Amino acid sequence: MGAAVVSELVGAGARVVLADVDSKVSEVARELGDSAVAVVGDVTDAAVIRELIARAEGEFGPVDLYFANAGIFGARGLDGTDEQWSAALEVNVMAHVRAAQALIPGWIERGTGYFVSTASAAGLLTQIGSAPYSVTKHAAVGFAEWLSITYGDKGIRVSCLCPMGVDTNLLRAGTDNFTDAATAEESIRAVVSAGEVLSAEQVAKDVLAGVAAERFLILPHAQVLEMYRHKGADYDRWLSGMRRYQATLRG
Repeated sequence: MGAAVVSELVGAGARVVLADVDSKVSEVARELGDSAVAVVGDVTDAAVIRELIARAEGEFGPVDLYFANAGIFGARGLDGTDEQWSAALEVNVMAHVRAAQALIPGWIERGTGYFVSTASAAGLLTQIGSAPYSVTKHAAVGFAEWLSITYGDKGIRVSCLCPMGVDTNLLRAGTDNFTDAATAEESIRAVVSAGEVLSAEQVAKDVLAGVAAERFLILPHAQVLEMYRHKGADYDRWLSGMRRYQATLRG
């Protein structure tokens, strides 16, 4: 999704700095031409985030938009190790926190800035098959809400992207940490059977439309909002329904 979003941004006239632990990020930047540069590094590391910001300021000027987009799936749940839980927290939550810590003071001085958090429909609903993913995506939504409430009156805008299934490597290979094939299959089926699996390109278009409209929740799958409303209207009934859904996946 990150590659698709930056392609849309460059097409709209933006200049971008890309970051990933995978060196292929440099290839993506080269394909985008002079409007893109890449940094190979781990965005859970505050030093790497500072390098990103410095690179952007040196190449293009002050940062206007920051997309906290890195994500990992994690293990199943109670059988997950401390290291697996920590990794999910670091990538899915703390990378957002550290980016905000680096950016918000300067944005307040300028009176403007835009933070886009990639969470998941799992952050509004839940993720059958992966406790770390579900818990950390809830936390990502919560942090984005807090940013918007705390700094929204100071020129800082925030959007939170919460899609269901998107055709990315995370969906296709995100269950590598699971301990058995049945659990991996259950997790994938929970996503793909809940609704249409969208292309990354379609989601990128939805993201830019949401940013242009300054919407907090960006929901490429419209049914997520209806599911979220049902959850809030009758939590116990929703939980019972999710247990039934889980049973059908295992059946």
